[in-house]
Amino acid sequence: MAVTIAEVAAAAGVSTSTVSRCFATPELVRGDTRLKVLGVAASLGYTPNRIARSLAVGRSRSIALIVPDIANLFFGRIVKSAQSRARTKDYAVFLADTDERAREEYDLAVAMGKQVDGLLLVSPRMSEEQLHDIAERTPTVLVNRPLAGRSCVLVPSTEGMWQAVQHLYALGHRHCAHIAGARGSWSSERRSLAVREACEEFGMTLTEFGPYEPFFSSGVRAADPLIASGATAVVAHNDIVALGVVSRLNERRVSVPGDISVVGADDTLLARAASPPLTSVRIPLEEVGRRSADLLLDLLAPGEVPPPVEEVRVETELIVRRSTGPVRQEPGTRTS
Repeated sequence: MAVTIAEVAAAAGVSTSTVSRCFATPELVRGDTRLKVLGVAASLGYTPNRIARSLAVGRSRSIALIVPDIANLFFGRIVKSAQSRARTKDYAVFLADTDERAREEYDLAVAMGKQVDGLLLVSPRMSEEQLHDIAERTPTVLVNRPLAGRSCVLVPSTEGMWQAVQHLYALGHRHCAHIAGARGSWSSERRSLAVREACEEFGMTLTEFGPYEPFFSSGVRAADPLIASGATAVVAHNDIVALGVVSRLNERRVSVPGDISVVGADDTLLARAASPPLTSVRIPLEEVGRRSADLLLDLLAPGEVPPPVEEVRVETELIVRRSTGPVRQEPGTRTS
């Protein structure tokens, strides 16, 4: 039978309310009393009831993490890292998926904000007005979306995308294509801008396609216009889109990288497992999850002075694999 709070109180010679405060608001209990109660509780094997404790202090010791697509490995690694970090502070994590539906995102954030202590919004697409409204209701940290007066973790991918274009230029490519991500995505806008500026710097012709939702089918759909454009290389919004491109190019008997070199982004497990292995812009997703969780946990920590607003930027780098290679044929002579 589980040890009760009354048994701990009797053994420690204190009231049940003192035992409760030792776990819920330890700063309100004298140090010697707190150490005595915690020692007795540990010896008896007492575990406080999370639900009862949350009702007593008005906090749930939980946070919600909302992502656009749980099935996307990019978000999965962020979730795993953030959840691991939250557990070290005794916070539970509730996960929600908007299924890339921006219209439902706001309602979901409002609903979950009523049940948790804080929100971690990953790549949100709702308006700034809606984001401010959410943050006024519930302590909120954002990933890949800057917002005035709110802490966030940003991955603009500028360095990694610039390295991708430089890599293609060094291989002799002079006509590059870019497949942009979803409309309204801050990440997609940053990646597209980085490719655009790098191509201009290296004097390369750039053909842009999109916006496309970040799905495999989007890459399949973009591949035929890519072939028709005459570009000898393409930088896709992410690995999933890039692999959709590779799949369709294989169907069309267009060689990768012999005819068209392909670059993805995020460097997920899919990039390493692909055939050929995909050159990709690596994002340290575990660091993104850890640092965003830390910002939110700091925001939730008790204290009279709130922590300063922070904008954390995470760097990226290109990982070269076999999906990119030197130009071997002039545009227009590739196999069709």
